[in-house]
Amino acid sequence: MTSDRLTFKEMCTEFDVTPRTLRYYEYIELLTPDREGRSRFYGPRERARMKLILRGRKFGFQLEDIRQWLLIYEKEGTEAQMRAWIELANGQLDQLAEERAQLDEAINELKRLRDDTAAALET
Repeated sequence: MTSDRLTFKEMCTEFDVTPRTLRYYEYIELLTPDREGRSRFYGPRERARMKLILRGRKFGFQLEDIRQWLLIYEKEGTEAQMRAWIELANGQLDQLAEERAQLDEAINELKRLRDDTAAALET
């Protein structure tokens, strides 16, 4: 094994994911490690993809959206991928803003209810 490749276990450790998660990402074709017998090895390409996958998950993207976005790079190149990314990011930003508005509303309502309950206890 060369130093630029990680084993299955090393990949799990480096990215703090479970073996089940890593196997699932392979199953849905987000990752395609090199195979030597039953062993899997992850090179720079797979590690870069894993970083993008985890970043996408952090931002709330669905795995299928991430998979499609990665496929655009393979089929159409960097510029097409960047344009698709902007479109995906705009949609996700809109969704996150809506979720934030809903959270703000829930927080305000909960505070009001708490304050009303505390005031009722004081009387």
